[in-house]
Amino acid sequence: MTVTEPTHSAPFGPTPGADLPSQYVPAQVEGPLYERWVERGYFTAGRSAAADRPPFSIVIPPPNVTGSLHLGHAFEHTLMDALTRRRRMQGYDALWLPGMDHAGIATQNVVERELAREGLSRHDLGREKFVERVWQWKAESGGRILGQMRRLGDGVDWSRERFTMDPGLSRAVQTIFERLYDDGLIYRAERIINWCPRCLTALSDIEVEHSEDDGELVSIRYGDGDASVVVATTRAETMLGDTAVAVHPDDERYRHLLGLDLELPLTGRRIPIVADDHVDPAFGTGAVKVTPAHDPNDFEIGRRHDLPSLTVLDERGVVTAPGPFEGLDRFEARPAVVQALREEGRIVAEKRPYPHAVGHCQRCGSTVEPRLSLQWFVRVESLAKAAGDAVRDGRVRIHPPELESRYFAWVDDMHDWCISRQLWWGHRIPVWYGPGGETVCVGPDEQPPAGEGWRQDPDVLDTWFSSGLWPFSTLGWPDDTPDLRRFYPTSVLVTGYDILFFWVARMMLFGLYAMDGVQPFDVVALHGMVRDKHGRKMSKSFGNAVDPLDWMDAYGSDALRFTVARGANPGTDVPIGEEWVQGSRNFCNKLWNAARFALLNGATTAEPLPPAAELSTVDRWLLSRLSALVADVDASYEDFEFAKAAEALYHFTWDDFCDWYVELAKVPLAAGGEPARHTRLVLGHVLDTVLRLLHPVIPFVTERLWTALTGGESLVIAAWPEPEAGRRDLAAETDFAALRDVVTEVRRFRSDQGLRPSQRVAAGLAGLDAAGLAGQEPLVRSLTRLEDPADGFAPTASLAVRGASVELDLSGTIDVGAERARLTKDLGAARKELQTATAKLGNADFFAKAPEPVVAKVRVRLAAAEADILRISAQLEALPSS
Repeated sequence: MTVTEPTHSAPFGPTPGADLPSQYVPAQVEGPLYERWVERGYFTAGRSAAADRPPFSIVIPPPNVTGSLHLGHAFEHTLMDALTRRRRMQGYDALWLPGMDHAGIATQNVVERELAREGLSRHDLGREKFVERVWQWKAESGGRILGQMRRLGDGVDWSRERFTMDPGLSRAVQTIFERLYDDGLIYRAERIINWCPRCLTALSDIEVEHSEDDGELVSIRYGDGDASVVVATTRAETMLGDTAVAVHPDDERYRHLLGLDLELPLTGRRIPIVADDHVDPAFGTGAVKVTPAHDPNDFEIGRRHDLPSLTVLDERGVVTAPGPFEGLDRFEARPAVVQALREEGRIVAEKRPYPHAVGHCQRCGSTVEPRLSLQWFVRVESLAKAAGDAVRDGRVRIHPPELESRYFAWVDDMHDWCISRQLWWGHRIPVWYGPGGETVCVGPDEQPPAGEGWRQDPDVLDTWFSSGLWPFSTLGWPDDTPDLRRFYPTSVLVTGYDILFFWVARMMLFGLYAMDGVQPFDVVALHGMVRDKHGRKMSKSFGNAVDPLDWMDAYGSDALRFTVARGANPGTDVPIGEEWVQGSRNFCNKLWNAARFALLNGATTAEPLPPAAELSTVDRWLLSRLSALVADVDASYEDFEFAKAAEALYHFTWDDFCDWYVELAKVPLAAGGEPARHTRLVLGHVLDTVLRLLHPVIPFVTERLWTALTGGESLVIAAWPEPEAGRRDLAAETDFAALRDVVTEVRRFRSDQGLRPSQRVAAGLAGLDAAGLAGQEPLVRSLTRLEDPADGFAPTASLAVRGASVELDLSGTIDVGAERARLTKDLGAARKELQTATAKLGNADFFAKAPEPVVAKVRVRLAAAEADILRISAQLEALPSS
């Protein structure tokens, strides 16, 4: 695929070979580079020059307008940016569409807190003025994360930025609501929902966070004598709303009570005992209290048995049941009810503390109350079936595939979705009620009914309702727009497995419904959660939360990006620590220094590479490894194996290129002539290719280096490398392995003899041809600091490796006496360690009492001591006599 690169009147980067600063300072490079990329329209999709390119599209999971960049964003955005940048370089018309979510509860809470500081509430302003105030807050303070996305280097198409409350997306919300309503897929009914007594609104499941809290479990006797049952509850105050006791129909213990009534303590009411299959006879006493208005399972039992639903807590969690507890908060009423039951002799048992799962409002932390409420719902049965079928028939691929089962577990057992929220900020439900009980749903192009007595439903839609339309509403739906035709379905959705149900499933429901069975995305690429280096969840309460901007300030955006990419294995959590970001900063510096060396020594991309037959073994080895690298990186990207791609790039760049080839290149460069010219061409070609491969993950440093090397306009629009046919050279790789082995062993031997790395020593080399190193003696000597022997050469130490022999004259290079004393001391320590480990392993009591891991460690110490004794003894024998 050929990339048609846009042209501009002025070159984008420095001229080829321009000097680079001795150090890379990210803060001086990143901001100006990003602004130039945006100004030149590199991230803008659908330009005329792109008309004949295949489309590629990703929509960003819209961050909350109240949010700021956290490590999870940095991780997810790095992956999306890498995919998009690579596709753009491959010649695709690539669209990464940005935007924000209006975040109903979160945003309303932020503005209400502002009002509270002014001594006001939203009710003081009224609905219309309050919504105006929220829009004002958005204009002044919202969307901070968008600027932080620029810091990270997000290559998004800012010309298509969307907001879930903008006019186009609001029109899409009204349109799909009306269609679902007309098709009988939206209805209004009384159901049990999650309710926040602080925020005074219904909550979706994702807005409820569960934790293990200490509470109490109280067992209460209803009735007397043989006509009595014992039930247990963690919410004693709700017994005021009980309308039955349920037992399993096959439970012989209670068969004689079925159909009878019991007196409900404290209330004077009588309630029936009913038989229901929902009850587990093996759990507790096998009898459960039934409170249909305050428990979802009890509500279903109540429906099956036509039980009344008595609401005994109001929207603020205050008791409304007539009697002595009326007006008490739920947490005040709970001990009061228990005390009253205790005084009547109704308490059978009390267990405190009793840890149990408690739901809390994600925004304010209040304990969530299950509550019977009149709300709007989506009837999901047919929609959920379609969402399951799209994955089963292959239209949508979930990656990694082992997470498909989690998806099916949700969509195959999905309950009707409560979509109404008792807020003022959000998409208001487009339904009007008339004075005669009329109900009218109004679409975006229709006028609401006028006249006295008509009123609009006061509730707004769940934020997930509008974000569920994101893949197609952002492209212009319900209109038939060019963007919708070109970029829908989107190519891939990159998101966390934690919102597989809450967001992914909802987009599937709506996308398949609105787009006539066409899926919203072809692939769902799921990633894990970012955790600290110990694998713990990052949280302010744990003291391990990190602001990614701090790390970006300290080490550069590329360092953070490379760190998270190296940990990005599909569907698994990603541990991260600051020292790992420091390591990635070191990698960027290593790349910078290698590029400076190449440029200072005339590396160039101005000429094609010579034929392989004219190149040295080392050149052919590196080009062979490069060809394999391109293939490996491509395969990893296609399978969303970001960690594998980053790891392959890291080791090729650091090990093969910087540590080996750059050092080896110094020999032909010093020699001059054709070998030097070939080395400059290989240096330029390999560096060019590596920078292209690295660019999607570390765009800033690679851009600066690539433009300096090639004089090209920008890596953003440069072509992606392809494996070069015929460049794989296994013979060269085998020959180089011999060179590497000999050099490594000689370096180790030098170290063992106490020589400094820079210290030059006279040495004789023999048998290099037999070792596969014909003609490589200059390279071996250069890399191992070995000089040609002079007349009178008298070797005092020798080494054999791969059939080659190395003889060294160490006389005068080391203080033999001091070295002998050091080695003798080390040998004594090794023998003492051997003696200690042997004694422990020979002690029967130690074996009987020590855990197996401890015994294993002692065995390792024993083996290490034996190896040290052999090594040090050999070094002592190799020392020249003093």
